[in-house]
Amino acid sequence: MRSVIFDLDGTLADTSGDLIAAANFCFRALGLGDLLDPVSDAAIAFGGGRAMLREGFARTGSHGADEIDRQYPILLAAYDKDIDVHTTLYPRAMESVAALKAAGYAVGICTNKPEGLARTLLARLGILDQFASLIGADTLPVRKPDPEPLFEAARRAGGNPAQCCLIGDTITDRDTARAAGVPCVLVTFGPTGMDVADLKPEGLIGHFDELHGVVQSLIG
Repeated sequence: MRSVIFDLDGTLADTSGDLIAAANFCFRALGLGDLLDPVSDAAIAFGGGRAMLREGFARTGSHGADEIDRQYPILLAAYDKDIDVHTTLYPRAMESVAALKAAGYAVGICTNKPEGLARTLLARLGILDQFASLIGADTLPVRKPDPEPLFEAARRAGGNPAQCCLIGDTITDRDTARAAGVPCVLVTFGPTGMDVADLKPEGLIGHFDELHGVVQSLIG
């Protein structure tokens, strides 16, 4: 069975506002104020919690790797508490998912967000039951760009890993698909816009209404 596997942050949903709020919670507790901007630093947010902490501390020059390790669980706890305050699904994301399922594709998620947080967010958004699989950063011993999480997401969704397509927004997704030997479609409506074209994915979409046709052209 053919399958379409989605990344979560920056692909299905704009989670940047809540991610940056969690990072700024840590910075404020250290007396540093809000070091990240929810608009201009959105792309950093999609790199994950450690990336946000690293960038914020780099701007002050006052904390190193040890502080990142100390703050990371605090950031996750803050994010878990307010995980859906600012987060929104991208326009017609779920209509696109429904269309793919109706056309016979298995649909799942492969994200580098910890599985528990991903599950909580999807439940809060009311869409958890719309996906046949969910693989997070800590579901397996490895994470993207290792191809195994993508393969497992396809398998758990009931699909053939060799006949899947990964929908994402970053070089991590492109590299994951490339390592798996399957096509990748990157979205251009994220904070990096058309810059993702430089990653040379097999497909690009500027709106979810375009996805079904692109997927069909890539995996039938």
